[in-house]
Amino acid sequence: MGVATGRSPDLELADDEVPVARKVLDLLESSRRHQESRGTRNARPSFRLSELRMGLLQEKAFTDPLRLLQRLKRVGLLEEVAATREDRTYVPTSEEHLLGFLRSTLEAPEQGSDLPMSGPANEGIELREMDTEYFLYLKDLLNDRLTETLKFARDFSLAELAKHTKELFGEELYVDILIGLLHQYALCDVPLLAPTGRSTGTSGFSLALFGPPGTGKTFAIDDMIRGNPKAGIPPHGLPGRNRYCGGITPAQFLRVGSYYRGRTFNFIVPEFNDWFKYRGMVEPLKLVMEQRPVKWETTLGTIGPYIFSSYFSVNYNVRVEGQSDYWTTIADPNFAALEDRMLLRFHRMTKARFRAVESSAERLELGEIDFSRAQQIRDHLTLVHAIETGHPLARKWRKKGVALTRNLYGSLRTVSEKALERTNSPRFSPRLKSRAARLAAAGAIVGYFTDESREVIPVGKKEEELARLFYEEEIAAREGKGFSRY
Repeated sequence: MGVATGRSPDLELADDEVPVARKVLDLLESSRRHQESRGTRNARPSFRLSELRMGLLQEKAFTDPLRLLQRLKRVGLLEEVAATREDRTYVPTSEEHLLGFLRSTLEAPEQGSDLPMSGPANEGIELREMDTEYFLYLKDLLNDRLTETLKFARDFSLAELAKHTKELFGEELYVDILIGLLHQYALCDVPLLAPTGRSTGTSGFSLALFGPPGTGKTFAIDDMIRGNPKAGIPPHGLPGRNRYCGGITPAQFLRVGSYYRGRTFNFIVPEFNDWFKYRGMVEPLKLVMEQRPVKWETTLGTIGPYIFSSYFSVNYNVRVEGQSDYWTTIADPNFAALEDRMLLRFHRMTKARFRAVESSAERLELGEIDFSRAQQIRDHLTLVHAIETGHPLARKWRKKGVALTRNLYGSLRTVSEKALERTNSPRFSPRLKSRAARLAAAGAIVGYFTDESREVIPVGKKEEELARLFYEEEIAAREGKGFSRY
């Protein structure tokens, strides 16, 4: 009998394999810490079969580890890199995927964490189920839909995705839906390459939609991503990589986050504003959003330290009805906290947006919105994500970084200079420009297959146009433009 249910047989542990899996995790973590101490972190962690067998004997676990090692090799999570008559050496084909599988299967946070306060009892099970969902979806895609997906992918780019979302939701709403989908593409966290070839960051970012209820924020970050069967909306986002956090308190989240160290998921928070109402939570949340070490100490115990390496897509609901409320919002320190750490998009309930949301809801309820391309987009997204994260099942394709260009930054600079001509005291953050550039990079990832001969993915004109549009609209929002229409 295995410790997991509802899983692929290849990923299910038998009871006598649990100590083997635990010892493999221990050895890989130890190898990783040793590499970090010697400054050789770029190499993959490894372990020897003799080490594994000795460790099992010391723990009085009298079981043969080869059965589990062979299965991990068969599903592509483990690779044998050296063998002699006396010993063998193993390395993970993808460190993130193998360590993530072992941690989630064993239902234990990474060693060294101090978690005396009880957290969600089933988080390890939920993480394991999400890993299984991703694995099985990708496996089905590669076995049953690969030819169709590659045919679709060769002509699919940011321009096509933007055209599709505009046809579905109209001029007023499509950009928000588009950004929500691009956030999913960005989760593969590919390197962003300067013209010199040096990596200056990664594509991943956290997304915050800030504004009053009813402006379509939840639809953009949740319904379109995870799907909403009751409303007839199929999922467009990554399978098994979106953790819904509705109803979770920030204290619960800080405990949950420890399970995801070293992993890149998306945490969907429908009412992020509620998290800022809890005493003592603002500073830990800032550290989480910055992906810096988090340690939270209370009279009940300590959580961490750990580094949260995942991202967020959140709604921050706030009433913004007129000039007075608007400027109060801009001055809100929570607004500044989000703007400094997330790609923050400001939503305003103008007459045009009200009519667009109303019309979209009506068309949805009448079954007039055509979601027939949802699975094609999801398959494309999943395949690109698997390639760029080095998933063992997608090793036949190579990972690519995104090449940032001087043209992109020059185009964005003209936007900020034009805004600076209007005031001596700009109300927008310089970080807004970096967020726009990252959005352009996410758009470029969509075109991974449009030219497979390229070593890197360039940021093109369409990506520049989207970044510029975002930059212009967000500067205008922070300047209070358009509020005379209220």
